[in-house]
Amino acid sequence: MRKIFTRKRETYRARACFLLLPAVLLLAGCMTVGPDYVVPEPGAPSAWNAGFGGHLITGQADPEALARWWETFHDPVLASLMDRAVKGSPDLKEAAARVREARARRAAAGAGLFPALDSTASLQRSGDSESARNLYSAGFDARWEIDLFGGTRRSVEAAGADLQAAGEAMNDALVTLTAEVALNYVEVRTFQSRLETAEANLALQQETYRLQQSLAQAGLSDGLALQRARSNLESTRALVPSLRASLEGAKNRLAVLLGEPPGAVHEELASHRPVPMVPPEVSVDAPADILRRRPDVRRAERELAAQSARVGVAMAELYPRITLNGSIGLSALSSGDLFTADSRTFGYGPRITLPIFSAGSIRAGIEARSALQEQALIRYEAAVLVALEEVENALSAYAQEHVRRVALQESAHAAQEAAELAEYQYRSGLVDFTVLLDTQRSLLSAQDELARNSGALASNLVRLYKALGGGWPYEAEQYERGEPR
Repeated sequence: MRKIFTRKRETYRARACFLLLPAVLLLAGCMTVGPDYVVPEPGAPSAWNAGFGGHLITGQADPEALARWWETFHDPVLASLMDRAVKGSPDLKEAAARVREARARRAAAGAGLFPALDSTASLQRSGDSESARNLYSAGFDARWEIDLFGGTRRSVEAAGADLQAAGEAMNDALVTLTAEVALNYVEVRTFQSRLETAEANLALQQETYRLQQSLAQAGLSDGLALQRARSNLESTRALVPSLRASLEGAKNRLAVLLGEPPGAVHEELASHRPVPMVPPEVSVDAPADILRRRPDVRRAERELAAQSARVGVAMAELYPRITLNGSIGLSALSSGDLFTADSRTFGYGPRITLPIFSAGSIRAGIEARSALQEQALIRYEAAVLVALEEVENALSAYAQEHVRRVALQESAHAAQEAAELAEYQYRSGLVDFTVLLDTQRSLLSAQDELARNSGALASNLVRLYKALGGGWPYEAEQYERGEPR
């Protein structure tokens, strides 16, 4: 009879605990210590300082076009290289692995909100030298730490922000990768263009040198003119190997960016193509819109959010911790009695842990987390300033290179006409050989500088697209912070 009453009392206690559980859950959901994060205002200027006009216009950029900005060059080889780079880049693969790591860490942090259940089974033999006995046991143990003051929820919040920061880091790696591929491709085409210019001038100077050889053999020219022609020829010839070496280096670097061994792109880039032509106009968003798009700024903001949440995790250590424990199982001295009614065991009850003395370690931990939050805020503000600086510099460089191109085109055209006129007048005996050499050297310099300008113009546009945060699928309305792309 006593066993019956005892079991009834235990049943009432269990029911009482079950009825109190909703109240405990409600209380746990209402208290979260630590600062509630607020996204800081970046303080973007209303307009850019760089002057607009001509090839730069103010307006809302098309997100889809900006995500694949390299298509504005209308170069199928470049587009193919970009697709291969996105699939094979080691940097992108590493960034994707970090996203998977952060996602797993967030799942692990979220598991702390739920009860944990373990199963156990054991056989223990004990006794002395005269006798021994066995103890068989099996059962389940459950425990649940009630997140009364939000420490676990803050951990989940921090892990979620870490996941978003890892996603933004992958987006930033994509922006950097596409820009680097395009820059190296432009270098390849620029070196090819300069090499063609040098080889064309080399052929012209070889013809001039042969003419001087013929005149010297006929006694119609002195040795000075012949040696000056030879010096001019060899100076141009010496330029060719350095251009070829630079061309090989740009190709090898391009292959590595694609995740392929050096030499992998040599065959497809063997034929010379012109430097990609820039579009007639480039639309540039307002500073605030660009800051919202730039992955490096977004990453810094998410890292700030994570550090803010971790301040709450540290502050929760100041408050009591309540853990509900429970177990149910079987225990017997023989295996045959293990599954009988009398072998059943159970236990349950709360455990409260209250910090009383920690020699200031908890307060120091809060102070450390607050300092880390301040550092993250400073990094965010610095990222904003760097982003604005990069855009301003890219706008200025691109605009000024266009101005420079007009002058270089005029210079190259004039040098070409001067070289043709000098050759005609020299053959007619109207000018001496020095004039012809000077005009040939000027022609090579002007044409080489124009080729450099074509490459610089395309490269500056690539840097501008990078500064604008282009190269990844940003969607202002549909982007979800919880699951980075």
